Amino acid sequence: MRVLLVEDNQLLAQGVVLSLAKEGIQVDHLCSYNQALAALDNEDFSAIILDLGLPDGNGEDLLKHWRKAGVSLPIIVLTANTDFDTRLNCLDIGADDYLSKPFDVRELVARLRAIVRRQHGLDNNQFSFGALTIDFTRCEVHFREQLINLPRREYQLLLEFAQSAGRVLTRSQLEQLTYGWDEVGSNSIEVHIHHLRKKMASELIKTVRGIGYILAEIQ
Repeated sequence: MRVLLVEDNQLLAQGVVLSLAKEGIQVDHLCSYNQALAALDNEDFSAIILDLGLPDGNGEDLLKHWRKAGVSLPIIVLTANTDFDTRLNCLDIGADDYLSKPFDVRELVARLRAIVRRQHGLDNNQFSFGALTIDFTRCEVHFREQLINLPRREYQLLLEFAQSAGRVLTRSQLEQLTYGWDEVGSNSIEVHIHHLRKKMASELIKTVRGIGYILAEIQ
């Protein structure tokens, strides 16, 4: 999962980035309204965490702009404002969830995973696709009833395929969803896909020539 965090409090943002990284969630951080406006033009994210009190604009206006522009990504609003009307307004104009500061990062992680699963039609804590099963709560992968141990990057990549089951993902999309702006290696995605195929089945992830890759439903 790759998340965009829009938060001007550098100390808080740093804590969120580090805490979410421990959970296998890649976070790209921006601290202003204007930076966030352009962030979705050429980048792929799984969700957005949005602070309302930005130094150069209002987070509610940014949320409204994104929804009017057709951005359908799940958005969690973070704010120190506990006013009930503000909360209702954010939900009315398109927020998927709302978390008041201060908050427990464990709750933020749980809410993030829940809204991303709902976005992809995965309403429970488990994904099953042929012989592949992923337990989101335990971060466990089983293939043909065997537990498969995956390092963080391979698990993240497999999650992206699971959340897009039936859809072809390009190499660029996979890089952006799995890595941050400064972390992509020249052949990292291909290496991870090779490892996933080797650990489970060579036909699990199919190459769609000239386009990208797709998760195959095999028994």
